[in-house]
Formats: sequence, C-alpha cells, structure tokens
Amino acid sequence: MSSKCITQLIYMDFDVLIIGGGVAGMSCALLFGSAEKHPFVKGKKIGIIIHQRSSSLQNAVFNNVLGVAPNTFGKDILENGKNQLQELYPTISLIENEKALSIEKKSNQIIVNTNKNEYTSEKIIVAVGPKNFAIKGLEEYTELHSKLPSEKQRTQLKNTNHIVDDGIYVVGVLAGLRSQFAIASGSGVSVATDILSEWNNGNPVKVHDSVTLQ
Repeated sequence: MSSKCITQLIYMDFDVLIIGGGVAGMSCALLFGSAEKHPFVKGKKIGIIIHQRSSSLQNAVFNNVLGVAPNTFGKDILENGKNQLQELYPTISLIENEKALSIEKKSNQIIVNTNKNEYTSEKIIVAVGPKNFAIKGLEEYTELHSKLPSEKQRTQLKNTNHIVDDGIYVVGVLAGLRSQFAIASGSGVSVATDILSEWNNGNPVKVHDSVTLQ
C-alpha cells in the first residue's frame, strides 16, 4: 500500500513585507520597485508598512547628504519618498497609518499584526527606529545598541549581515548602525539586493538605471 505526500500550499499576502517608512525602509522599497523589470521579480508581492510619526526624520534638516539639496527637511523627504514610490513603482503596496505591534513565525510564514490588520509574509524587513522599540515577538533578539551612547538605552536587534533569523531581516539604526542618513539608506538597499540575489538563484544582483543614448 503506497502513501502519497500531499504538499499544502500556504497563501501569503507578501513575499517581502517592510516594516517602517523611514530612510532605510523606503530606500529598500525603492530598490525592489526599480528591480520589477527583472524576470525573477515577476509575480513577487512586496509591501511596506509606513508609520512615520515617530521617525527621527520628522525634526531633521540635511546639509551633508550627497544628492540632497542643502536645507532639505526630513519631513519633506518622508512625504516625497511616499510619492516617489507611488508614482514610479505602484506595484509596491503602501500600507499607511498602521503600526506593527507583533510578529509570529508559523508554518513557514511570518504573521505581522498591526493596530488595524493582520498580514502574512515569507520574509519581513524590520526598518523602524530603536527608540522605544516594542514589537512583540522580537524580544529574544534585542540587546543594547553598540554604537549609540549607552545612557540613551537604545535597542538593536542581534543580526549577522542584517539577518536576524530565518525570514527576518533588520536594517538601519536598529541593525546596530550609526544614525546617519547615508548609512541607513545603504543598509536598506543592501538587504534588498541580497534578497533579489536569492531570487536570482544566488546570482549577484545590482539594479542601475542609465541614460539611453540615441
């Protein structure tokens, strides 16, 4: 008597869900969006939970970031970043006015609960700030931030090359990096290219736009 192995397909809302709409999170989302022309990205569902009220950019002004005009306000970058995502890469799902409260790993998927909804994803990228960090389900990975003043009592997530655990990534200051615009942005882009390379059968991926000469 033979037995058959039945594989149950698990529906997931997203292949990648980014939690956080600051510099690292939006830079990550923009890179995924710009890669949508590649065949290995076709059919992939990518979302970003944008809750920006607690972002450190709200009170920032920039004079020392390459490509950013002097005296640019952080709050304007936050708003313009959302507009850029919506206009250039509408395939990226923007989830606004929701805050991630908890995550749970279950049956090869990650469940993310916000103050309004529940989402499932194969991978999540945690891109929120370290101040008052409180996403339930990630407590075991937290430790005192190694590159910020100890008296500030800021949190980071334990990680190796941005990987916290299977399917869980962290970017930006929460990854243990210093609080600088360019560092946070590069962190988000780095993780996006790592995941894109995984989708490309392990072959390294870089996503560049270029001027087409006539």
